[in-house]
Amino acid sequence: MDSFFSWFAQFWHDNQALIRILLVLIGSLVLRAVMLASVKRIVAGVVTGVAGKTGVKNGEESPVEKARVVQRTRTIGSVLSNFITWGISIFATIVVLSELGVAVGGLIAGAGIIGAALGFGAQSLVRDLISGLFVVFEDQYGVGDVVDLGEVKGSVEVVGLRVTQIKDFEGTLWYVRNGEISRVGNKSQGWSRVVLDLALDSDTDREKAKKSLLTAAKAVTTSNDFADEVLSEPEVWGIQAFTGDEVVLRLVIKVDHKNQDAIARALREQVLIEAKKAKIVLSSGRQSVFVKLGK
Repeated sequence: MDSFFSWFAQFWHDNQALIRILLVLIGSLVLRAVMLASVKRIVAGVVTGVAGKTGVKNGEESPVEKARVVQRTRTIGSVLSNFITWGISIFATIVVLSELGVAVGGLIAGAGIIGAALGFGAQSLVRDLISGLFVVFEDQYGVGDVVDLGEVKGSVEVVGLRVTQIKDFEGTLWYVRNGEISRVGNKSQGWSRVVLDLALDSDTDREKAKKSLLTAAKAVTTSNDFADEVLSEPEVWGIQAFTGDEVVLRLVIKVDHKNQDAIARALREQVLIEAKKAKIVLSSGRQSVFVKLGK
């Protein structure tokens, strides 16, 4: 037994640097495997539980909402996995080089200078990636949302860390770099409002027009197609604008964002029907100009 301990002490003395390097590498691999397995398990748990916890309304599940949560969770999981891999790899490399007698301080300083140069040269790419991370973490928009990004408006197809893909209403697929997005108007978060402005001839009976608007709105909101999508009673807010030739009345309905456009189209159709029934005169959009001629 004494000879074994003597041999082990001599072996450690002769190979302690190599043994420490092996221990660092093995420990790094084990730590990386454990942390990646934890991230993967958390992501899988969230994805599995999405069906029972997300996008459920009146007993119906929303595939778009599920896809949004799944994509966001997987993106965050991918970012965390890459961060873990790179962090542990850099730490293990520094420790191994230190054990081999390399001046790590000088290498770190040189790497910092090179990294700064690369970062300056690829600052647009870095800006895109950082902006993409904030989009994902802050849940600014997700797959299926209808958004207004300034020059591009449409439905979100893919949310990436560098590029967001938007399909506009004409079917064109736009690739927008995240770093170039300065503002986001999301029309799919929470409720939406259908707003209809009806221009009437200035001599039209406004009370009669208001009743016709409410009749048309109630016909749409109580229909089987949209009854579950309406969140409040329709309201006529009153006169929105007026000129010498016309008066504009505004009708509003608070609805779920998913069918806002369909409800608005049905409402316009029904308003025309009710206006014709009630013989309400709509504004022609023409302005009368009176010119007084003198001698």
